[in-house]
Formats: sequence, structure tokens, C-alpha cells
Amino acid sequence: MAFQLTRRSIPMGDSQIVIEHGKLALQASGAVTVQWGDTIVLVTATHQAMDREVDFLPLTCNYQEMLYAAGRIPGSYFRREVGRPSDHETLTSRLIDRPIRPLFPKGCSHEIQVIATVVSSDKEHAPDILAMIGASTALHISDIPFAGPVAAIRVGYKDGQFLLNPSASQLATSELNMVLAGTRDAVVMVEGGAQFLSEDVMAEAVAWGHAQLLPILDAQEELRGLLGKEKFTVATPPEDAELINAVSELAADPLQKALTVPGKMDRKDAKKKVRQDLMEALLSRFGDSPERLRNVAETLEHLEKKLVRQRIMADKRRIDGRDLTTVRPLTMEVGILPRTHGSAIFTRGETKALCTCTLGSTRDEQRVETLAGEISRRFLMHYNFPPYSVGEARPLRAPSRREVGHGALSERALAPVLPTPEGFPFTIRIVSDIMESNGSSSMASVCGGTLALMDAGVPIKTPVAGIAMGLIKEGDEYLVLTDILGDEDHLGDMDFKVAGSRDGVTSIQMDIKIAGIPAEVMKKALHQAKAARVHILDQMETVIATPRRELSQFAPQMDVVHISPDKIREVIGPGGKNIKAICEATQADIDIDDSGKISLFAPDQASLAKAREMVLYYDQKAELNKDYDGIVKKIMDFGAFIEILPGLEGLCHISQLARERVNTVQDIVQEGDAIRVRVIDIEPSGRIKLSRKAIILEELGEEPEPEQPRAPRGDRPRGDNRGDRRGGDRGGDRRGGPRRDRDR
Repeated sequence: MAFQLTRRSIPMGDSQIVIEHGKLALQASGAVTVQWGDTIVLVTATHQAMDREVDFLPLTCNYQEMLYAAGRIPGSYFRREVGRPSDHETLTSRLIDRPIRPLFPKGCSHEIQVIATVVSSDKEHAPDILAMIGASTALHISDIPFAGPVAAIRVGYKDGQFLLNPSASQLATSELNMVLAGTRDAVVMVEGGAQFLSEDVMAEAVAWGHAQLLPILDAQEELRGLLGKEKFTVATPPEDAELINAVSELAADPLQKALTVPGKMDRKDAKKKVRQDLMEALLSRFGDSPERLRNVAETLEHLEKKLVRQRIMADKRRIDGRDLTTVRPLTMEVGILPRTHGSAIFTRGETKALCTCTLGSTRDEQRVETLAGEISRRFLMHYNFPPYSVGEARPLRAPSRREVGHGALSERALAPVLPTPEGFPFTIRIVSDIMESNGSSSMASVCGGTLALMDAGVPIKTPVAGIAMGLIKEGDEYLVLTDILGDEDHLGDMDFKVAGSRDGVTSIQMDIKIAGIPAEVMKKALHQAKAARVHILDQMETVIATPRRELSQFAPQMDVVHISPDKIREVIGPGGKNIKAICEATQADIDIDDSGKISLFAPDQASLAKAREMVLYYDQKAELNKDYDGIVKKIMDFGAFIEILPGLEGLCHISQLARERVNTVQDIVQEGDAIRVRVIDIEPSGRIKLSRKAIILEELGEEPEPEQPRAPRGDRPRGDNRGDRRGGDRGGDRRGGPRRDRDR
């Protein structure tokens, strides 16, 4: 069967992105491959009707990297891609989901699934951007109702210039790594990290990136025109005007009062009471048609959103009574957990994070299998959101996508301030356990993580803090809110998280729920976020201004020693025998570099000193006139080779084995014998001469004969030399008798 291929090429610097349909996954509702260089991602979109009604959009986005794409076999026991997705796959799945989710019609109850599969990877061209473009394209050409398209790019920044979709090698030196998604009208999502870039540069990066989306959007529209299927219709549920008016009439005033209750849980209880009273009143009014009441919760939520936004727009006052720019009260503590290496509690209003810092050896680094090969991660930031943090009771499960995403956001914020591995070769893990949550627990994790790092004595470059910003838009008026509550996040038009130091931004995440915001509003939000960030940093520095000078007594004790590279094999030993013995004896972790650098991590100073001594034992150098207890390793006619230090041998000449004349070496020693010898000479070449005789003479009180330096070969008389070889100055050959007698 012949394939009917349809493709569009999008110029991308000196290369191009190619979107193609018609070869793979033809039974899906929509399917495309997106190729850049030798990286290819297959993206499919499918749907099916559900057998039950749901009050949410049943959308699932999955991104998966097949290791065959890079010519690799999985290292797992099963030798296949099994189990839960990696953190990178989870984060990319979120990148696909966030820009497309708001573009499905209300009331869509079909189960929708988007799967992006990396089928070829050249390790230079990032597949995540291709997956985002492919997801929009597959949905756009399918019969699934989708108000797209959206496009995505990555923005870099180097030497004052923005980079469009930088390659992996370019990203290694870029000051910015920002993923940006948007429609023709506006940016709808931003996610990325930066190296202390200013707010103006970040705002300019977003505006510049949005302008680069148009060719990608045009290509998707062209494919829709050629391949697009007719969209299935979603029946919009009719509004019950009578019910809406009744809810407003009965609940507006009590709900308005409930929304002024300052505490989150008290406010929740007050709103619950309003809902209960409302249902009782509605049941008496609509008792003949109770099915009309199934949308009461949604109607009441719309009323709440309207009341909250009206109050903010009219009075410039928020749910908890703050103005637009005030940060909630801050409290902080450090060193609260006695046996952790570093700990802190950071509280902002009703959001509280318990953060701990744990230091480990290089063996504690996380090994991650990726398309580019196995990589090691020395900094780990883990975010946990237990149910009690919001007063709920539900099963504890593996970290959710949200928890993985919040951890990655916090990790990006803190990574730029960490010391280099050369100066601080510890593995660093921060865990943020959210104790209470009412808005921006991820940014509380950044602040608490900084405090925990400093409490642990990690020499960070500068403190980092974060804040979440919100937006309320009514008509042409935009109000930017600092430090939003959970309700303001839910009812507002933007969730914009910014983290950084006093000098600039290190991490950013933005989701916009409206068509877009003007560039000047974006810039205002960034500068308003900086003012809040500096306020938080001021408060943090009153608690702990600089990292502690010493590590916790419970942290691993670390030292670095250097040995000769050719001694590494001696430290390791046959089959790792020596290194295992050191680790068992000292409970230390030892990391050996090919350069001869050895990092030692031990539980205490005594163990560290012992480990250092045991390692350096294998790198000792012979000292002139020093006695050593050695082992005879090899016997020759002219002497014995004796190991005096691990891997270090010297020659004890037959003339130096005993005080008297020795006929054969075996008369004195055998291989494997222990023998005490003295170093009597170390030649420039490194060869070592040993003597047993010198020790014996010293014990007898006799002076050893000084060793006569041997004349250079060119200075020896030839006659003497030949005579020596024939047996001295006898003048005859080794058979005896004068030569002239033999001639006769």
C-alpha cells in the first residue's frame, strides 16, 4: 500500500523542522512525526466517548523516550522501557499538557489521549519542543474539537543575543533555557531557568520568543487545510437562568461575608455552611425537579469568582484584606531538627514548608538513564505534598506530576547558586515537605531550601527566594497581585512564579488562562515580583545571613588526597580487595578519579583520618637510609627483588644479602620470605638498591663499607674490562695456562 505523505518544512536557523503525516499511526484521530536534524518524535491524538458523565476534561498527555531512538538497550533487568516514567518524561508531559488543556471546549466529556514518542534522537536537537509542536498539530488535524493551534520554541541567551531553539551544545553555555508556548495572539505558557538575568531581559525574551512562533503556527494551519477532519460537536449544556438567579439571590450576601473570613480553613467552613443552606433553600424551591440542582456547585463557584474579582477591582482589596502588593507575614527558623545536616521552616501566611538538607558522598549521586547516555545528578530537590497540608485524608502514593513539577521548578531556582563539585564535592539533597498550603508552596520550598542549605554549611553563592504573582483582568484593566492565595490562583487569570537572587532571575514558570497580556503588564509583574523577592530576602537574612562555617557533626566528613596515577591500581587492589577493606574498616565512601584525586567521605573525623592513612599507605615513597620490612618477590642469580612498600620493589644484590660471601641467593632467602632491608641508593631513574648487610653490620657495631660509585661505561679501561670478564688479571683464559703454551 502506497503512503500519501503530506509534509511542511519550517525554517529554523541553518536547519529546518519538518512536520509529516501519512506514514505512521494512521488509525489514530490525528498523527504526525516532527523531525529536526536526526531527532524524530511521533505524536498521536485519539479520543473515545465515555460511558459516564464527568465534570472535568478527561485529557491525558504522555511523553516517552524509547532508548532504541539513540541506539541503546535499556539497562533495567527487563531490558525494556517499563515502570513509571522518568522525571524528565513527566516534566515534558506537563509541558505538552499545560498549553493545550485550556483550548478544549467546555463540556467535552470524551476521553482524549495525546502520546508523544521519541523514535530517533541525535542528542543535539531537543525532542521536547518537537513533542509540543506535534501534539498541537495532531489535535489540529484530527476530529477532536480544539481551539488551536499552539506553537512552542526554546529561547536561549548568550553575549546579549537571543538564541532560537539552541542545540544541546549551545545550551551548555547559554544564560537562559526557556520553553515558551503560545497562540497567534498571546503567550500562554513559560517555563525555564536563567543565570541571574534581569527582569527586563526576561520580559524581552518572552516578547522575542512569541514573535518566532508564527511560522510554526502557519505550517499547522496549512496542514489543517489539507488534512483536517470535521470536528465532532460538543453539546453545550443549556444555562438554567432561573436557577442561576436563585443561587445569586440566596447566596450572594452570605457568600460575600464568608469570603471575608481571614483564615483558610475557617473560610472553607463558612463557605461550606453557605452551600448547605443554599441547597436546603433550593430543594424547597425546586423540589419538583431535583435534577436541575446537579449544577449548583458550578454555579456557586462562578458566583464566588465574580464576587472575589469585583472586590479586587473595586476596592483593590483581596480575600484576606491585603492590598495588591503586600507579602503575607513571614516567619522562619533554622536548625530545628537536631540530627539532620541542615533544616529550616519557612512560613508565609498559611503556607509552610519544612525543608531539610542532606549531604552525601559522590556515591550518592543519582544515575539517570537518558537518550544521551547515563548521567549523574549531584543536586536533588524533592517536593512532597502530603494530604494533611490541606486538611484532607487520602492515600499516600508515589509523587504526582504536580509534585515532580514543583520540585523541578525549585531545583532550577537553587542550582545556579550551588558550589562547584571541585570546591564542594558532596551530593546535595533537599526535601521540602509541605506542612500547610494556601498558595505557592513551590516558592516557599525555594526560600526554605535556601535556608536549609545555609544551615547545613553549603557555601552557596547568594541566597535565593521566590514569589507567586497573579492577575485579574476585567475589560482593559489589569491588576497584578503579589503573593497570591490558593483561591486567587484558582479564580484569577495568571499563575506566575518567579525565583531569583537580588541580582536577577534564576527560575520562572507562567501559565495564563486568558487570551494574553500586554508586554508592559508582563514587565510590571516581573518588577513587582522582584520587590517582593527582595523583601523576603531581607527577612531571610535576619535569620541566617551566610552559610555556617562548619558542617554538622552528623554530616559526612570529607577530605581529598592526591596520589600518583600509577598507584591507583594498588589502592583498588586485585578485584577491589584493597578498597573494599578500607571501606569496611572505616565505614568510608571513597571516590577515585583517574587523575589520582581521591575523595574520602567518612562518618566522623576518626574514621576519616584512618581512611586517609590507609589510602596513602599505597602511595608511599622510599626514603634513603630508611629500614623497611619487605617480602621477597623474585629471586635472580645476582640478587633478590624485595617489595618494601605496596607496589614498590627494590633490588638487594647478592653481595648485600649477608656479612659473609654468599654463593647463591637461595642460601639466604626464598621467595615469599619476610626480610628487613635498608635503602642504600635511589637512582635518578627511580630504581632502588637495598641492603640486608648494612643492618647486620650496624647491629654488630661495624662500619659498612661505603658503596663505590660505578664509573660510567665509556670511562672504563677496555683491557681491565675484558680482564674482569676473563677472571681478573691472570692473563690467561678460563681453561687455565698461558695462551702461548696453547699456541705451541
